[in-house]
Amino acid sequence: MTITETTPTNVIIHPLVLLSVVDHYNRVAKNTKKRVVGVLLGQWNPDNTVNVANSYAIPFEEDERDPSVWYLDHNYHESMYEMFKKVNAKEKVVGWYHSGPKLRASDLEINELFKKFIPKPVLVVIDVKPKDLEIPTEAYYAVEEVHDDGTETTQTFIHVPSTIEAEEAEEIGVEHLLRDIKDNNIGNLSTKITNQLNSLRSLQLRLESIRDYLQKVVSGQLPVNHQIIYNLQDIFNALPNLDVPQLVKSFNIKTNDELFAIYISSLIRSIIALHELIDNKIMLKKVENNEDEPKTENANAEADKDKTEASSTDNKEKTENK
Repeated sequence: MTITETTPTNVIIHPLVLLSVVDHYNRVAKNTKKRVVGVLLGQWNPDNTVNVANSYAIPFEEDERDPSVWYLDHNYHESMYEMFKKVNAKEKVVGWYHSGPKLRASDLEINELFKKFIPKPVLVVIDVKPKDLEIPTEAYYAVEEVHDDGTETTQTFIHVPSTIEAEEAEEIGVEHLLRDIKDNNIGNLSTKITNQLNSLRSLQLRLESIRDYLQKVVSGQLPVNHQIIYNLQDIFNALPNLDVPQLVKSFNIKTNDELFAIYISSLIRSIIALHELIDNKIMLKKVENNEDEPKTENANAEADKDKTEASSTDNKEKTENK
């Protein structure tokens, strides 16, 4: 089968879109099995990349038991789009989204509805509750596949690479949001180690996916996709040759430098903690001494008072005897 239309090479999604979709889901379908649907706004660039910069929600309902029964308020969509054009005329409809997390049977029918507003809509499935450490977006594009005999065409979705990019203003806004979520008691070193650990886990998931795919190809469960094999070959060619002594030495020096910095930091933290402990003990000792001094002064004053009273009593007795 051959594809008759050109497809976008990449779909760029901005953080504002992700925040809007998560807010839409939490307002409408939180703690349910429902999904939410909305419109994507942006630009279709000359290099066949789709820039998704904004979005808005639209009312959507569907029957959970019968996927062919659904309702989408396209009148609401037309009204919202007219208002958005007054704010920013550069942002045009480029496609639609739903909260998935996977494709559903009615997606092709909904995509046909959006073709009334844009000839080539892009579908972005945004997972609002991702479980794996990976990008929570999957982009698709509907095309017509012509069978080899040329007698029939069918509509189908093909996967399109998607990336998350942000402008400078969006990056600042995301940093402010993360600042509220971030625990200030955790140091920068712990944060970096946690981020590296998450990155390694994500890398492990991708390597396992590659392994599973290659095993299925070898066992005959999947056909050979030469484009995937070429991409894997490029990945393996980009790996460094660890048999070169100079590279091994450079890795060891870099690792030793990082471990030395961690060791020095831990040593300084221990010394500072010991100093604080000693200062605390000295302070407590001073407080105890200050509390004991008034008691001693009071005892001496009482003793002097008793002596004075005793001497005055003796003088008084001597005077009476005389």
